[in-house]
Amino acid sequence: MTSKSLAPDPNLLIDNQLCFALYSASLAMSKVYKPHLEALGLTYSQYVVMLVLWERDAQTVSDIGAHLFLDSGTLTPLLKRLEAASLLTRTRDSGDERRVLIELTPEGRKLKARASSIPACIFKATQCSLAEVKSLTQKIKALRTQLKA
Repeated sequence: MTSKSLAPDPNLLIDNQLCFALYSASLAMSKVYKPHLEALGLTYSQYVVMLVLWERDAQTVSDIGAHLFLDSGTLTPLLKRLEAASLLTRTRDSGDERRVLIELTPEGRKLKARASSIPACIFKATQCSLAEVKSLTQKIKALRTQLKA
């Protein structure tokens, strides 16, 4: 069976798709992060949870989920694995049993120092100027906001 070449529709060319550019850039970024995160014993998803907690400790699952755009069904297994690794604790809020409070353990706080070199490594891998990275980040955030609207 031979493939037939069809007249290309520019709207359907993969290289013209914003979604594919974002997707493939995300895959490439994940590959850059992977060795750094493996050294910490974290996946990328676990890393972003830790970033949120390093920024502000003692948050509810729903607060973390809102910050990361994740629902509790996705977040809970991540939190359980981080708890099993002794990086955080999960406790029910005594005032409202429906709320679960997430707090860093001393080990989780110590990991922050080991992770502190990662952003510089990632920045270097982009081969972009600081202004370019800031501009790109702002444009992607604006796109996310527009798509959510």
